[in-house]
Amino acid sequence: MLPTESIRRVLDTALQNGGDLAEVYLENTERLSLTLDEGRLEQATQGNDIGGGVRVFYDNSAAYAYTDDLGEEALLEAATAAAAAARGANGIRVCADLTKRKSPVIFQVKRPFERMSTQEKAGVLRQMDEVTRRHSPHIVSVQCGYSETRRRVWIYNSEGVWAEDDRSFLEFRGQVTAQKGDVRQSSATGIGGQIGLEFFDDRDPVQMMPEAADTALLMLDARPAPAGEMPVVITNGWGGVLFHEACGHCMEADFVTKGASAYAGLVGEKVGPDFLTAIDDGTIPGRRGTMRFDDEGTPTKRTVLIENGILQEYMWDLTEARRVGRGSTGNGRRQSFRHMPMPRMTNTFIDAGPHDPEEIIRSVKKGLYAKKLGGGQVEIGRGDYVFTVTEGWLIEDGKLTAPVRGATLVGNGPETLRQIDMIGTDPALDPGRGMCGKIQWARVSVGQPTVRAPKLTVGGTE
Repeated sequence: MLPTESIRRVLDTALQNGGDLAEVYLENTERLSLTLDEGRLEQATQGNDIGGGVRVFYDNSAAYAYTDDLGEEALLEAATAAAAAARGANGIRVCADLTKRKSPVIFQVKRPFERMSTQEKAGVLRQMDEVTRRHSPHIVSVQCGYSETRRRVWIYNSEGVWAEDDRSFLEFRGQVTAQKGDVRQSSATGIGGQIGLEFFDDRDPVQMMPEAADTALLMLDARPAPAGEMPVVITNGWGGVLFHEACGHCMEADFVTKGASAYAGLVGEKVGPDFLTAIDDGTIPGRRGTMRFDDEGTPTKRTVLIENGILQEYMWDLTEARRVGRGSTGNGRRQSFRHMPMPRMTNTFIDAGPHDPEEIIRSVKKGLYAKKLGGGQVEIGRGDYVFTVTEGWLIEDGKLTAPVRGATLVGNGPETLRQIDMIGTDPALDPGRGMCGKIQWARVSVGQPTVRAPKLTVGGTE
């Protein structure tokens, strides 16, 4: 990247009209994506996206300009453009000496992506396809995909911050469709993480496909889901996507400062049962939401959002933290150099509770076990949600008795959180494929133990 002398000149130019704080963000992202559809390699794309941006803060506002040319002259032009918005805001400041930060988050890629050829990676997809098609004559469609991304970022600001991060992501994904008569059912799966080819040391993407096929086949003969209010038990791991979407977004500071969050003004108040603790942790090695530094150069951290049912903290980026005169929690994230950062979750999960997972199911006389959740719609801020259940089971007299299809969960996140009455001792994170959209896309992890809500609205057809 550019020498520090060039960065200093860009920052000084950004401050020339009286900005409070200037920032330079540089990025180099390399990607490879392969898609196998019906046994044919339909897509193989490889590319490199390079660019940078300059942001200038003045009072409670900020201006941003970006360029895909990382030469000094192009960045000086971006700095001049961003500085124009701050004209006359304050006295002219001088950039402090840049000091490279060290991160307490230590993990590294052991085997880089280039040690395996593109042909070999495509070969894994073909194995995934073949294994799935042999699994059952009712399998009618199989899609498999592989993606790898290496994203290197450099962040500098006029207060002397100099931070660098190197993030490598690998993911395999699959979708299986089964058909019997006129009934068709699909199931999606995926595994990955922030990791290199050492991924293959303890994970096999080929073996995940029969499980997805089993879910699709199971749903062919599933009965229609019941409808109405009933107890619902939600699986551990990926089940945490409901908390992420319906509650976690309400704790992102941009919604809070705008008064658009259901949790605004509730720090110190009870928002869940005494045995509920929820955490956002951007420091867990290998997870999709982990960063050594966020996209503003702030070290990531473990932030306890809720402790023993009491709301403790929100998730802050630099912009929202400056509005209220406090520090960032390391949650400033951006999709790319073309975007300004905003408060975003990293790895967000409900921590372990006191209840035995099997006892949670035994406690339900008649209800629904949501074993796999699919997509959903959420009104961010308020937390109203509708989530599909891609694999559900009836619970009758404390036992899983029959698979059901077509179920949806309908409710309000903060209200659901308050009524949770059992949390399991089996916390788990998702298998490594979480992606969150909030105007911009960001890689995340979600998680939770098995949880029970005694009365949720289930949408069904029976």
